[in-house]
Amino acid sequence: MKLIKTFKLSAALECGARTILLLLIAAVPILAQEKSTTQKFEREGVEVEFTIEPIKEPGKSAELMEAKEAIVRFKINDKASKTPLSGVKPAVWLTQRDGDADEKQCREKIQSFLQGNLRSRPDVDLNTYYLLALNDEANISVIDPLLGFGTSKLLTLVMLKSPGEDWVQKTSDERLFVSMPLVNQVAVVDTNTWKVTANLDAGMKPARVRLQPDQKYLWVGNDEGEASGVTVVDTTTLKVVGQVATGNGHHELEFSTDNRFAFVTNEQDGTLSVIDIQKLAKVKDLKTGAPATSVAFSSLANALYLVNAADGTITVVDTRSQQITTRLETKPGIKNVRFAPGGRWGFAPNAKENAVYIFDASTNRLAHTVNVENGPDQIAFTDVFAYVRSSGSTEVSMIRLSTLTAQPDVAKFPGGQTAPAEAPRAASIADIMVPAPEGNSVLLANPADGVIYYYTEGMAAPMGSFQNYRREPRAVMVVDRSLREVTAGVYSTTTRLPKSGIYDVAFLLDSPRITHCFNAEAKPNPDVKHEKRIALRIEYLNKDQQLRVAENYKLRFKLVDTTTSKAKSDVKDVRVLTMLSSGVWQKRDFARSVGDGVYELDLKVPQTGLYFVFVESRSQGVSFRQLPQLTLQTTS
Repeated sequence: MKLIKTFKLSAALECGARTILLLLIAAVPILAQEKSTTQKFEREGVEVEFTIEPIKEPGKSAELMEAKEAIVRFKINDKASKTPLSGVKPAVWLTQRDGDADEKQCREKIQSFLQGNLRSRPDVDLNTYYLLALNDEANISVIDPLLGFGTSKLLTLVMLKSPGEDWVQKTSDERLFVSMPLVNQVAVVDTNTWKVTANLDAGMKPARVRLQPDQKYLWVGNDEGEASGVTVVDTTTLKVVGQVATGNGHHELEFSTDNRFAFVTNEQDGTLSVIDIQKLAKVKDLKTGAPATSVAFSSLANALYLVNAADGTITVVDTRSQQITTRLETKPGIKNVRFAPGGRWGFAPNAKENAVYIFDASTNRLAHTVNVENGPDQIAFTDVFAYVRSSGSTEVSMIRLSTLTAQPDVAKFPGGQTAPAEAPRAASIADIMVPAPEGNSVLLANPADGVIYYYTEGMAAPMGSFQNYRREPRAVMVVDRSLREVTAGVYSTTTRLPKSGIYDVAFLLDSPRITHCFNAEAKPNPDVKHEKRIALRIEYLNKDQQLRVAENYKLRFKLVDTTTSKAKSDVKDVRVLTMLSSGVWQKRDFARSVGDGVYELDLKVPQTGLYFVFVESRSQGVSFRQLPQLTLQTTS
């Protein structure tokens, strides 16, 4: 049974596998109590070592603290032979301990996490990844695929000041940067909390955003004004450290692998600007031909490839000499260029000619012209295929990379119900297709359908889809939180514990089947500004009751005084906001106290969809945003 990282988990848990897992969990041992740096346990001939260590910063405490980056690591060996166990895919959750630790608590936590219940989530999930959709509205949809597919699994919405144009994620500290051209800012999103933590002034009309290889600086292309060029932001301090004027028009960005130089295209001028990163100053401009619409780096050739859409040339620039070495000739209409893994094969789609040009960076020669109908415009890759989206068709073409030394093998699959070009708004410059973490599958956003499709190689059609609730997904991204095997038998990732306190680290191995609970303690972080303590805590009581359209739903919840930990029954102004996720319908009502801290309200919703329920009490100083929301999905 595959565990956690695939969409098949939800289906598996709904059949006989759930019984097996519950029997497995019954054997959970007592929580490890040791406080040592390395915690170990042995079972079924397997040795597991667990460590969690803060990433050391100069001048900062070396203790594990809340909101501080830490490396989680599991080393798994065969006990007898000491052979590392590779490819075993452990499942791990971290959740803050509530009261005394015991075997029963640990067992119940693992069981609830395996069941994938939206209302019983760990503080940190090291098994999952999230799908993000950059919408036509001023928000980002966050979807949790582990809860299944076929209907929307919207976890939350990240609210922006204005619609985003491009985005990039900094994996080392789980930040997401989103350009917002209409307000001349870049939003900084914490992908732990899914909140915007800052809005940075980033020059005029910020569009393309890229991180240099070491992620020290964020580079923002400014597409308008006298200072058209780039704004440079320190990703640690979130301060602008430089602005460099390069030339006119839209800008695309690339970097040398040693972080010494940044390369910026200037579309209207038809030039490539070379910037010294240490000095944050322009070194030179190379004339490549206007309009310069795209640039890609080949690690194999150590060269940049720039597209000229007007005459169809691809200019090759050596990153060491910073000189033009040759030009490849295609036909006018190419606007994009991408390289397959390994950096040998370059792909340049031409929507005007209904063709994809494939060239070999090892020889700098055109290898193939593949016919792809209906306006091919975007490229994505897995290790096996190049995926080509056509804006005028629902079909996605797949070109098998292993056949490029001979005659390319091309297959197709349907990527939606409506051609993407029929979407009412222009496409974002961000990627509309991305590989999924499984490695043999892709995620494709279709803005005309308002759907994200999940396709696995070898299938005739997508395996599933994710609704975006009438929002147009203009781009899609994966935020991967899962443990990765960094060396044989060693599984690691970087994370942050959201609050101070003791955490249970629940560990589950599928083959051989073993479970265990370690522990970790995060100290208070003096650099973290804590919000004022909320006067009330809420417990939703009948959250598993089904919500049906036009039928009464009995909402019941309990309020607890956080100071005394006693039920709070005497609040007269407990108000409930019920809202359709799209925001087109909402209703406010006062709940009634029925004793012992329990409050009730009859709800009736007008249409199918996903609903959010919020609770507030002004007399207690508690607003809607301060208490956890309840998410309800209508059923037929």
